[in-house]
Amino acid sequence: MSIIDRKDQSAFSLWWKSGNPMIWINAGAVSISLIMVFGLLGLIAARGGGHFWPKEILSIEYKQADGSVSSSVGEWIDTDVISKIRYEESTGEILPENMRDVERWMIKVGNRDQSGADFQWISKFQIQKITRPEQVVAVERTEWGTLFGELKSLSEKGVPVKADGDLWAEFELRLDRTIELRDAIRSLEKKEIGRVNYQLEKLRLERRGLELDKNDTPENLKEIALKEAEQQKIYKVIQDKLASLNHQIERDKASFEIVNAGQLKIVELPLSVIVGAIKPNLMSSTEKLGEYFVNLYHFMVDDPREANTEGGIFPAIFGTIMMVLLMTVMVTPFGVIAAVYLREYATQGPMIRMIRIAVNNLAGVPSIVYGVFGLGFFVYFLGGNIDDLFFSAAKPAPTLGTPGIMWAALTLAIMTVPVVIVSTEEGLTRIPRSIREGSLALGATRFETLRKVILPMASPSIMTGVILAIARAAGEVAPLMLVGVVKLAPDLPMDGNFPFVHLERKFMHLGFHIYDVGFQSPNVEVARPLVYATSFLLVLVIIFLNLAVILMRNRLRERYRAMEN
Repeated sequence: MSIIDRKDQSAFSLWWKSGNPMIWINAGAVSISLIMVFGLLGLIAARGGGHFWPKEILSIEYKQADGSVSSSVGEWIDTDVISKIRYEESTGEILPENMRDVERWMIKVGNRDQSGADFQWISKFQIQKITRPEQVVAVERTEWGTLFGELKSLSEKGVPVKADGDLWAEFELRLDRTIELRDAIRSLEKKEIGRVNYQLEKLRLERRGLELDKNDTPENLKEIALKEAEQQKIYKVIQDKLASLNHQIERDKASFEIVNAGQLKIVELPLSVIVGAIKPNLMSSTEKLGEYFVNLYHFMVDDPREANTEGGIFPAIFGTIMMVLLMTVMVTPFGVIAAVYLREYATQGPMIRMIRIAVNNLAGVPSIVYGVFGLGFFVYFLGGNIDDLFFSAAKPAPTLGTPGIMWAALTLAIMTVPVVIVSTEEGLTRIPRSIREGSLALGATRFETLRKVILPMASPSIMTGVILAIARAAGEVAPLMLVGVVKLAPDLPMDGNFPFVHLERKFMHLGFHIYDVGFQSPNVEVARPLVYATSFLLVLVIIFLNLAVILMRNRLRERYRAMEN
């Protein structure tokens, strides 16, 4: 070996031993991970966010296999390329020998109540003409999905409406009125009637309780009957108002000319079933941007429709945030008390070491096991016994002996408590012994030292444990399927009826909503963009919750940095 080779080898050895290669390897690994994470988030955001942008509506004339010409009207959704053999097997059509692959367009033709399907595949080589008719309307309905067609006429109580000017302007005016009436009807049904039903149910349970206690005297029953009569009067007034609104909302109808199987057809729709209508081919970029934010707003504040494939996801957002907040309130005190005992009070020995090992192992238990535990212990055992003691009047219908948001929060609290315990113990370990001794030397008791010195200094570590607990709990689905989450919850866990927070109610969750829409939906193609949009929103909710706790932790860390030094 030459002297130059030995020098090069020695320089390489020194460079390798310096640790610089590991720095570059770690930096590269972190960079690749960040690129993958942001790339995935970008893909989800693009696929989900693009769903709310108003798309152009195309009128496509294409040649069918038998040589006849047909047409379809709808939105371009996607492009797919399949092999010639697969195309011939699926359609039975023989293609030219020089053609290998077939490019197909997926078109959302809507009008599912007429054609039976929302989407249609059209091969690109069959397309003869594409136009963008200016007067075509995209109509979002309360059921049966979207309708594409041209507005032809309006009628009021069966009498045709003669619009003095633009028929579309008259349609928008009447649609706005119908939407206001529908909102008023929904408010009466969910709030006013819901409040009356809630009070009547309380009175029924009160009467049942008197019967069980053998205290159903005529005086007591008379008082309950008077209260029920009062509620029935209120209900009658609301019913009359509701009947009047329902009569008004059915007044107007609109006729649209649609394309069904290549043929023109007139369809009449009551305006009461129309959620919104736009002419995307006439909209400017600014108008489309405005419509985009309107669609996004309704997605976040409306209730779901059409087996969760249409409408919004507000109940799922509300349920996710409320469940995580309840879990945080439950897990933080329990985890902190357990960590304080293990570090500050317990005699260190084999038993404590075994407890720490058990706590660490609990963090690795599959989440579905916690769900089974929550169902058996919290729901059936604890909730069933509470029903026997305090809610016997409601039986056999369970009150707390059934899955609900409280049991879901407790189950996730048990699942995430090891993270809080370990993080809090690490924070308590880093506090110098001299601070404890100084506080005791100044006359403070051990509890006062713990409450006023040790825990405030360890609070950043406690917040770190809470952050990790929130990050895990917010995305969990498997245990929630057993202890409280449902496909569609009729009522939110919080409303205007006393006691305002109803912990026994079932709830919706963004994670389960994604699973349900993505894998249980009867209309997969319609649901796919909603899966992306809901997934991205779940990530944003987790980031928002974590950022709130991170900001709190950083403020606490700055406050007690001087004491640590």
